[in-house]
Amino acid sequence: MSSVVESPVPSSDMKSAALPEVSLLRLYTLRLCYLILAGGIGTFFWPNIIHHTSEFAITEGIRFSLLGGLGLAAILGIRYPVQMIPLLLFELIWKGIYLVAFALPLWSAHQINDAVAADIQSVLMVVIFIPLIPWGYVFRNYIVKRGDRWK
Repeated sequence: MSSVVESPVPSSDMKSAALPEVSLLRLYTLRLCYLILAGGIGTFFWPNIIHHTSEFAITEGIRFSLLGGLGLAAILGIRYPVQMIPLLLFELIWKGIYLVAFALPLWSAHQINDAVAADIQSVLMVVIFIPLIPWGYVFRNYIVKRGDRWK
């Protein structure tokens, strides 16, 4: 069993067949992220998705469907932890947007009620992912690496 995920190197480089990208420890921490994400969504959202009223479908159907899909996709991350990193980035981004664009202005205006406080508390749970994501890999492969050609 290999202890790293490897990426191919151009054949012109005969010194090494592959470069290590993500350590085995990082793979397991990524799997932990996906397990937490899938487990949390499975516990708190899927019961309402499976058993709901028509009124709930009208008011919450879109949000619960999106999050339910996110939870199911997170299951793929347990098997393919590196390939599913964009899912974790999506989770961080949407929660960051909520905190900055919605929660912070409400907090500044002293308009936090119990429902908003509960939402903020659940959204802030995303901080546990921050140290578990392999940021070096993310930087190298999503920021520095040249993107795919356009045509």
